[in-house]
Amino acid sequence: MLKKKSILILTLGFLMGVLISTGGSVFADKDQSAETPEATQESHSIPFEELRAFTEVFGRIKRDYVESVSDKKLLEGAIRGMLSELDPHSSYLEGEQYKELKEGTTGQFGGLGIEVTMEDGFVKVVSPIDDTPAQRAGMKAGDLIVRLDEKPVKGMSLIDAVKIMRGEPGSEIELLVIREGEESPLKVKITRAVIKVKSVKSRLLEKDFGYLRISSFQSRTGQNLLDALKSLEKENEGQLSGLVLDLRNNPGGVLKAAVEVSDAFLEKGLIVFTEGRIKNSEMRFNAAPDDILEGKPIVILINSGSASASEIVAGALQDHKRAIIMGEKSFGKGSVQTILPTSNGAAVKLTTARYFTPSGRSIQAEGIEPDVTLARVKLETLGKAKFEPVKEANLKRHLENGNGNGKKEKDAEDKEAKDDQPLEIKDYPLHEALTLLKGLSILQ
Repeated sequence: MLKKKSILILTLGFLMGVLISTGGSVFADKDQSAETPEATQESHSIPFEELRAFTEVFGRIKRDYVESVSDKKLLEGAIRGMLSELDPHSSYLEGEQYKELKEGTTGQFGGLGIEVTMEDGFVKVVSPIDDTPAQRAGMKAGDLIVRLDEKPVKGMSLIDAVKIMRGEPGSEIELLVIREGEESPLKVKITRAVIKVKSVKSRLLEKDFGYLRISSFQSRTGQNLLDALKSLEKENEGQLSGLVLDLRNNPGGVLKAAVEVSDAFLEKGLIVFTEGRIKNSEMRFNAAPDDILEGKPIVILINSGSASASEIVAGALQDHKRAIIMGEKSFGKGSVQTILPTSNGAAVKLTTARYFTPSGRSIQAEGIEPDVTLARVKLETLGKAKFEPVKEANLKRHLENGNGNGKKEKDAEDKEAKDDQPLEIKDYPLHEALTLLKGLSILQ
């Protein structure tokens, strides 16, 4: 029997080392919800033939299976099977997994630091999380994980794969990864760690032009964004002329946070609405007055790793023509999951609604199309000449300069040269976004 309180979440897949991020909205008890006539009719009909087949199979397993199996294991397995057949985001959460889910919005958890889902029997990386072992090891959105250490992923459930990838901080795991564009699978070694996710980062790109990076939507992301904008204006010694909002490889998170971020830049109108089969799955969120940037231009960066809550923000600001969306087509997760606690301390994560952008677009399995598409390119400076001119330092038995710090100076120069690389080399999409932002500012 389901408990009366359920937690609305908007998220995608599982975070490594934790399950998913919970949200702040609450559904009413299912008994109190208004169902459609079709749903009422279906819920009152009893599939006798199918139940008879289920009990027959249950009895066969109990009697004939090579080893004794507990009723609890069989029934929980049946529940998992039911949910896994529905869609990639519905699942059964055991007590410990449910506990971790509820703690997931704190921004700290253990694991590798990647958001994953299942595709064709393999674990697919939706996006690596900023400043985590997975990102530092070079994991990319779209990677398919086919082996965990020596264990093939094929045939595993997503929950089982997540359990293997979790572990003690400091321990290592080797992933066998298939990546588009690579001729052979890649072996990636990652050292597990406690993951501390900083939701919002900010800096000035140039005088009057700010940069905000949201890596995931947590319970305090909306407030963190407002604080970051105030800090930028203080550093800029005045109001910004434009802002780049970076949502690349942002896997989503809390619905409430996505609404708050969108609301910060809108003065009025619909932000997002949801529709499902029961009345309590239908919600509408509207913007309150006051645009914190007072109409100054915004460019939002997205890519194939931008999912769920990221797509809500991008879709809302795109529909209201409040921002230019730049980059690649987003992931395309437009469904809402509800966490329904059960009497045994576990929970069911069930897809209960689809969400829509203000204009009524469902992005489920479609994604957000950018206004300005950027191909995946990487600019590089020309390498050193094959034959460099001979200098004093190249001569045998050359005299040292007497300062005693020649090597240190050279190392410092090399580091400074690396740090001083132009933006188009370090981050080409960000360079293009800044260029567009300057043009919009001039036109405005």
